[in-house]
Amino acid sequence: MSSSQEVPERRNGVQWPVLIGLTVVWVLLWGSFTVANALAGLVVATVVVLVFPLPPIVFGGRVRPLGLARLIGWFAADLVVASVQVAAQALRIGQRPLNAVIEVDLRSRSDLYLTLTAQLLSLVPGSLVVEARRSTSTLFLHVLGVRSLADVEAARRRALRQEERVMRALASEEELAAYRVEGAAS
Repeated sequence: MSSSQEVPERRNGVQWPVLIGLTVVWVLLWGSFTVANALAGLVVATVVVLVFPLPPIVFGGRVRPLGLARLIGWFAADLVVASVQVAAQALRIGQRPLNAVIEVDLRSRSDLYLTLTAQLLSLVPGSLVVEARRSTSTLFLHVLGVRSLADVEAARRRALRQEERVMRALASEEELAAYRVEGAAS
């Protein structure tokens, strides 16, 4: 595993983007901007950042407009299709929807791509990431509408295609090459 793929350790200290983001969220949650509200948010954000340090997110990739357009387009299509499927399952009276928790081993070893893939999968109705193992790049998805092993494999393939779209939209050439090698090995 190259150094760009190693799992970064948690860092201590102030993480300014996180600090600013948490302060903004605090002010938005209170519903009004006042100096006291912003200062209180800054204090709370500082405590949160120092007590619960996050690992650094390393982005060595590049944004590919065509890949990003595909990612957004497929995500929008997935939202529509999954919404209809979940609504249909909800309207079936007397029939409980079957579900499963499946394990998906992602091919990328990047925290950023793991997080983006997990978020996109969780935003689509009918699937929810219940656990993410950073050390192995493994996601555990709760999936609705699973009636057979074929449905499990279909859900796993959908998750892996989502990861591939994320990679093709944002990864560097080096990351894409490592991703392809990992795919050929699996």
